[in-house]
Amino acid sequence: MSIDLVVPEEVELTTLLDELRKLSWASADVLMAYARGKEPPYGFPKSLTVEEGGEGPVSAADMAVNELLISGLKDNFTFNDWDILSEETSKEKTFQRDDFKKDWCWIIDPLDGTKDFLQGSENYAVHIALAYKQKPKIGIVLIPEKNELWFGILGIGAWFENRDGSKKTFSFSERLDISKLVLVSSKNHQQSILKDLLSTLCFAETKKIGSVGCKVASILRGEADVYISLSGKTSPKDWDMAAPHALIEAAGGTFSHANGTNLTYQKTNYSQSGCLIASHGKSHQNICKTAMEFFSLKEPKYIV
Repeated sequence: MSIDLVVPEEVELTTLLDELRKLSWASADVLMAYARGKEPPYGFPKSLTVEEGGEGPVSAADMAVNELLISGLKDNFTFNDWDILSEETSKEKTFQRDDFKKDWCWIIDPLDGTKDFLQGSENYAVHIALAYKQKPKIGIVLIPEKNELWFGILGIGAWFENRDGSKKTFSFSERLDISKLVLVSSKNHQQSILKDLLSTLCFAETKKIGSVGCKVASILRGEADVYISLSGKTSPKDWDMAAPHALIEAAGGTFSHANGTNLTYQKTNYSQSGCLIASHGKSHQNICKTAMEFFSLKEPKYIV
């Protein structure tokens, strides 16, 4: 086992990252072709079909990228003692939750922000995370329309690359006081209890972005400072959070429950319920303290 527990000892990190670059940019080509109504590469079907069911819209684009990523991970590495968990395969009738119990697990969302994608927004992303013993160690967030491929590796750091290979580092803002922080929030998921919480926190500004990966990237660029997820009728899943989680923590930020406890993955239902807070870390404890005081008076069920 590697000392830093970032990858299995049988896998060379540089080789892994090179392969993930290829798979990510190939995914970008597929998604942007679908977004523009063009013929997608690699033999995927041209028509974009949408089914409303389960936890949201499912499109041909989701399935194409899912197939591309999973086949790429299976075909390009002799090491196979890792699970591959994705949003799309979890919906298949043959899916068995108890099968995903290996120490190493890929957690994939082939298209995070599907509604934004279908609405013509640029705020959609691909999430790829490698977790070890229920904790994400590598997080990759691809934002095709911005030509950004974000890498976060625990203990090593975070950066993003353009398609030409040029690299740039992250740049958290210097905002500290809660009253000066910029919140990045969902466009399609709002509920009254979250609005009440945000009124209590009284951030300076709110930006609306769909994908969790795009939200975290906005924090890494310094455009925003904090993201809050609050469970409603449904909860976000592992594939929504794992890659952004690893990415922001690799940069020195924080992603936790409101009470400060860590998120863990590969649980039986793959849900990330409760109040989750991601931030540049500089004001994280104060945000969590204020949120916990709010929940103790208003909604004790969110204290986890």
